[in-house]
Amino acid sequence: HGVGIYAEAAGVSLEIPEDSLLNKSKVAIPMGEFWVRALHPELMYYQDVRGAASASHVYAKPLVAAESFTGGGYETPSTLKNVADYWFAQGVNRLVLHTSAHQPLDAKPGNTMVGTHIHRNITWAEQAGPFMTYLARNSFMLQQGLFVADLAYLLNEGAPSTMPIWGAGLTPRLPEGYDFDYINADVLLNRMSVDSEGRLTLPDGMSYRVLVLPQTDRMRPELVRKIRDLVAGGATVVGARPVRSPSLAGFPDSDRQVQALVAELWGDLDGASRTIRHFGKGRIVWGLSLEEVLASLSIAEDFESGKSLDANLAWLHRRTQDIDIYYVANLTDARQSAQARFRVAGREAEIWHPDTGDIEPASYHIEENRTVVPLSLWPRESTFVVFRRAASSPSRTLPQRSSITLAGKDGPWDVAFPPNL
Repeated sequence: HGVGIYAEAAGVSLEIPEDSLLNKSKVAIPMGEFWVRALHPELMYYQDVRGAASASHVYAKPLVAAESFTGGGYETPSTLKNVADYWFAQGVNRLVLHTSAHQPLDAKPGNTMVGTHIHRNITWAEQAGPFMTYLARNSFMLQQGLFVADLAYLLNEGAPSTMPIWGAGLTPRLPEGYDFDYINADVLLNRMSVDSEGRLTLPDGMSYRVLVLPQTDRMRPELVRKIRDLVAGGATVVGARPVRSPSLAGFPDSDRQVQALVAELWGDLDGASRTIRHFGKGRIVWGLSLEEVLASLSIAEDFESGKSLDANLAWLHRRTQDIDIYYVANLTDARQSAQARFRVAGREAEIWHPDTGDIEPASYHIEENRTVVPLSLWPRESTFVVFRRAASSPSRTLPQRSSITLAGKDGPWDVAFPPNL
């Protein structure tokens, strides 16, 4: 009857024989999850959220949901904002609060299941409007256009076919300043093609510059054949040569097919003395870092905040037909300033403030194919840097703002709370 569902299909770190992205593709709104109080939550749930985001991106679904703020207690909005800001930068654009619905009683401050207490009986419930509006503005902005990524990491076909678990990380490592999606065999075989510029494209508009193969020596012949065809059409593919099929379908001829296709595509590459082989309009690379591969393609960093920062800024890039939207968040408790470089040229920069809804022009100067924007973010501040109007000048310098202390309080002071709160 047309009713769609949210689902974490199959859930965080459930190592069952599954194709994680294919599972999530079967629901209307793919979900991941993140907790508040987990030890290193960015490691424990990273693969689940990035899997949900990738499933949405590669299967043409606009929303990336997440079970949000699980495992907390009576956290303040400041804590929750900092946690949400990190996961917004990982692709989440719809929060499903865990567990605001589990509060049937009038007793205050109330209790829920294993989630953070976000409901009508918490002490800050009547002041929650601005915080919820902030989350809504971020979600709205991050639902615009398409996600921008340069790298597509192909998942292993084996069982399970899933993202690296428990902070194992990407192999090879993701270079700073670039972003990525996971793809699976289904997407590679049935949705991916290569355009005249060597971009790996999907039917709904997503595109990538480099395909990264999984760390395995097994691959079905139909997958190797598709990779060969993509490279022949102009794609750049990075990875070691497979040696046999993971499946007994067609065995032993399937292994012979793999070996013949590999000999055709990889040729004499050994990943050491010989690392690049041109084939058709594209090339296969084995043994170089992704930084070297991207540099050889003249693909600059999408976002660069400078190496002098105490902590990296979390960021994400989305693009509509004619607007580039960058989300940038300072996750630290210190003010951070940077000469941020964005891979956009020819348009002026604006700062969009999700906490107030204000939009203001920004200083900028254009350097070849990138635009430098000075950013100064207060502790735990996030912002959007938006490029939507043609630049009338290659640079613009606005007066710098300075802060003035209007009043202070030295010595003892008293605070009063409403009765029973």
